Amino acid sequence: MVKRRRKKRVEACSQPRRTSCAREGAAEADEEACVDGAPGSLAGLAQPLFSVLERLCEKARALHTPGTRRGALLGLASLVGILHWVHLTTLFENDRRFSHLSTLEREMSFRNEMGLYYSYFKTIIEAPSFLEGLWMIMNDRLTEYPLVINTVKRFHLYPEVVLAYWYRTFTGIMNLFGVETKACWNVTRVGFPSQVESCEGLGDPAYFYVGVIFILNGLMMGLLFVYAAYLSETQLGGLITVLCYFFNHGEATRVMWTPPLRESFAYPFLVLQMYILTMILRTSTSYRRPYVALCLANVAFMLPWQFAQFILFTQVASLFPMYVVGYIEPSKFQKIIYINMVSVLLCCILMFGNPMYLSSYYSSSLLMTWVIILKRYKIHKLGISELNFWIRLSDIIAARILRYADFDTLMYTCAPESYFMERVTPLRYTKTLLLPVVMVITFFIFKKTLRDVFCALSTNTFLRKQLLEHGELVFHTLQLLAFAALAILILRLKLFLTPHMCVMASLICSRRLFGWLFHRIRFENVIFGIVTMMSIQGCVNLQNQWRIRGEFINLPQEELLQWIKYNTRPDAVFAGAMPIMASIKLSTLHPIVNHPHYEDADLRARTKIVYSVYSRKSAKEVRDKLLALHVNYYILEEAWCFVRTKPGCSMQEIWDLEDPSNSASPSLCSSLLRDERPYFTTVFQNAVYRVLKVNREATYVRFF
Repeated sequence: MVKRRRKKRVEACSQPRRTSCAREGAAEADEEACVDGAPGSLAGLAQPLFSVLERLCEKARALHTPGTRRGALLGLASLVGILHWVHLTTLFENDRRFSHLSTLEREMSFRNEMGLYYSYFKTIIEAPSFLEGLWMIMNDRLTEYPLVINTVKRFHLYPEVVLAYWYRTFTGIMNLFGVETKACWNVTRVGFPSQVESCEGLGDPAYFYVGVIFILNGLMMGLLFVYAAYLSETQLGGLITVLCYFFNHGEATRVMWTPPLRESFAYPFLVLQMYILTMILRTSTSYRRPYVALCLANVAFMLPWQFAQFILFTQVASLFPMYVVGYIEPSKFQKIIYINMVSVLLCCILMFGNPMYLSSYYSSSLLMTWVIILKRYKIHKLGISELNFWIRLSDIIAARILRYADFDTLMYTCAPESYFMERVTPLRYTKTLLLPVVMVITFFIFKKTLRDVFCALSTNTFLRKQLLEHGELVFHTLQLLAFAALAILILRLKLFLTPHMCVMASLICSRRLFGWLFHRIRFENVIFGIVTMMSIQGCVNLQNQWRIRGEFINLPQEELLQWIKYNTRPDAVFAGAMPIMASIKLSTLHPIVNHPHYEDADLRARTKIVYSVYSRKSAKEVRDKLLALHVNYYILEEAWCFVRTKPGCSMQEIWDLEDPSNSASPSLCSSLLRDERPYFTTVFQNAVYRVLKVNREATYVRFF
């Protein structure tokens, strides 16, 4: 492919230009192909370094065979993948001392929804057989008692199902051959009991679970290198992306702090999906294999994460204007849309008819785009189907822009990960030179795009062909703008922006964009200078990450879980704040009525009733509603009564907005802390938690 493209450029140099627009539009490309620029001068102390780089590049050119290039690419990809895996495991261990924790402490360290996801993995591996465990989580009565729900459908649990199958297979094979899979010993600690058993090795369920996640994200780094090398057409571009990712690691991912989150499983497949899509956009082949791979990557990305469809929606929004302008052939664009529609249908089937797949903006945009393709000259206005059963990422964005607030949106937007992007984030990008480099690249892509569009309007066929060859650069720029908008509105979506900026940074090595510069200044000089400036702050960032030292310990929560386990009936039903509910289900296996997976409308209604303990309603009204949910015990946390993470985000402020009729009444939470009787009875209390038994009366109204 490279030789063929080079041949075309030489012929273009020898042929006369057709129009003045073509001369202006192709000037830079002709200059890149026809002008042999002199190498830049070397001076001072940098001379030895540049000489070494020059000799290395000459040796690389001597080995420039397809087999050698492929072997070197895979070798470097494996190396950076292993480095990222080691980096993640080191940070995770330094932060929690995970290897020294007991089984209960490891489960407690999976806070909030992480514990909920891990509990289903635990259910399958502890069941008599894999199929029985799968049946248990598909007919679960503990998560939203007394309802029976399919948790695979509701919570996107295919990662846990696959990992549980792998774990059972791994331990079964190892046991068959008598191979030890874990080592256990007693660890001395502060608190009671003073000694706990701690196990290490892949035979420990928690170790296996997080270990596979870190391996997957190590593979993601290797894939990111290959992806960037393909986009920039040089392995040096892949290395630039890897360095940028490491230098901005704290802004690029949170997998080392929160392994079980859905993004930890889904994002590596988005990298694969965008790599495949880039190959499809760049090449003109009509083989089915890339499109089949794109379909499988779409499915693998969407199955683990409910928000994946919104990201794919931004892809459709980026591809459509490219199709309109002419960067994508109509037949190719039609195939891409068709593959996306097949992916949605496959996910809907695999998720047991989950309506979220068919009611999202993504599926609606695919349907609209398909009709536009079929009726290119007669575009009809189409509506977007909506279901009110699911709260989507788009609802949070709308609440941000329109400043609309109610109980449900505030429960999202008051969470730290849903804040606006921090003002210091662009400064961090600038210090590592990531933002300036990406801005320069984006400027040149925009400049080239505008020039090409104006020339296309002049019906210049030569440039029309050139447009079709460079559409992948425009696509990545539009995706960058979409990811930037999402990250500004919602902090946690930086996980899409930062890695994509790192991929864009690889284009600093692209001769398509900067061939005119590299013929005047030595290529190695430019890249070495940029990497040197990046590494000044980048190395500081890495050292700051490596200095993080912590140890997980939460004695109040451990006391609570132990009390529940040994002092309540196995069928006792619990309610309380969402984070602690996940831990209760995971570690005690008691039924709960609410949990952190907040997307379902019925679950939001339940949570609103449970959180009314922190409102100004009467104790009797709240007690009656809790009884209607079959609640036996309520976990009251004093901090939730008074903590205010930011203005408008304390529970009292949220309830005053939601229930203004009771805004003059005293806080129920404060009243319960003083005297919980007669509607509740305190049965357990420590420094953080108070367990209130819900006292029953003869009659109450059933809500669910």
